Amino acid sequence: MNQVGEGRIVRFETALLAMDTAGIKLMLTEFSGLSLSLAEALIVPALERIGRGWEEGRYALSQVYMSGRQCEALMNSIQPDIAVEQVSGPRMAIAALEDYHLLGMRLVSSVLRASGFPLLDYGRMDVDSLADRVADAGVDILLISVLMLRSALRVRDLRRKLGASGHRVALAVGGAPFRLDKELWREVGADGTSDTAAGAVALVKRLAEEREN
Repeated sequence: MNQVGEGRIVRFETALLAMDTAGIKLMLTEFSGLSLSLAEALIVPALERIGRGWEEGRYALSQVYMSGRQCEALMNSIQPDIAVEQVSGPRMAIAALEDYHLLGMRLVSSVLRASGFPLLDYGRMDVDSLADRVADAGVDILLISVLMLRSALRVRDLRRKLGASGHRVALAVGGAPFRLDKELWREVGADGTSDTAAGAVALVKRLAEEREN
């Protein structure tokens, strides 16, 4: 169960939709400080609620976009700034697939980099551009973050295009659609999923080991 509480998540959602910067900052002062764990407990659920609101026709796409941008600005203030020993291994990249928010991607990227994993950051990309870039760069493990169901379903098209190119890459997916449907990652042809940014570390290690065997 989310320890932040549903009431606070709803309040945060309302503040994001209203672009109430003062209200957002006031809510964050209720905690000991902005952290990756708080981002997963408060910010991510609020954005997921906004994403569902758009899919149900209650919110405009511009509201999804601006809410994501506000949260990205918050995340920029807590990116790990620590010296870590780099972990040798497969070439990895991360991207938001045809989605308008990058928070989930930033969370996972922060945790992996803090754990010593070098990571190529591709930002937001469409299927064709991402497949070409992954093949050209020789990426071994691609992490994909999505908020919307329609973006999650596009992973299937990405898998087909990568297969057609002959490039062998492991796909790790994450985001609200995969948390709501525990079998969706298999249905779209991914190799694994994680419900949390912290869990992405174990997932990447497993995929790396499988590539070596």
